[in-house]
Amino acid sequence: MRSKGAITLVVLVVLLGFVGCGATSSYNSLVQSDEQVQQAWADVQAAYQRRADLIPNLVETVKGAADFEKETLQAVTEARAKATSIQVSAEDLDNPQQLQQFQQAQSALGQSLGRLLAVSENYPKLQATQAFSDLQAQLEGTENRITVARRDYNNAVRQYNTQVRSFPTVLFAGVMGFQQKASFEAEQGAEQAPDVDFGDDS
Repeated sequence: MRSKGAITLVVLVVLLGFVGCGATSSYNSLVQSDEQVQQAWADVQAAYQRRADLIPNLVETVKGAADFEKETLQAVTEARAKATSIQVSAEDLDNPQQLQQFQQAQSALGQSLGRLLAVSENYPKLQATQAFSDLQAQLEGTENRITVARRDYNNAVRQYNTQVRSFPTVLFAGVMGFQQKASFEAEQGAEQAPDVDFGDDS
């Protein structure tokens, strides 16, 4: 009887050891994936902030065209204010509604910028200025960075969420405080959902 009890105890210890090793491995892997998501999100925030920082100079430059549509400028200014007022921290990424609000505000800003740039085509003198040309080029580069940052973030989230749902990690993830994270959704009309159409035909 003592022999059977000892064997049972050894088996339990071995099983607990395997469980402990599995939990430790799962935790370390999740921490690494979570850090990758956080870094990718920081890149997204930096790209959007760069765009927001360029807008005041763009608005001031466009104001130089005396008869430029004030409504268009006002729309961009208001959209920027709304977009920058919605902040999503890395700790909020498990809240799909909050990320959706952020995405909608940024998309609205992108659409306002698109309208401003479209209207600017009616002002050849404005487009001929070096300041406007430089800002337009910087905005175009920033939009490319936003697209890349969003894609990298979605890839990081996809990998992280796959780990959270996978066995045996799924047994420990919730207890360890790891929840699935939200990703950007493709916007209607474009696979990559570019925010600004610069109208380059060349």
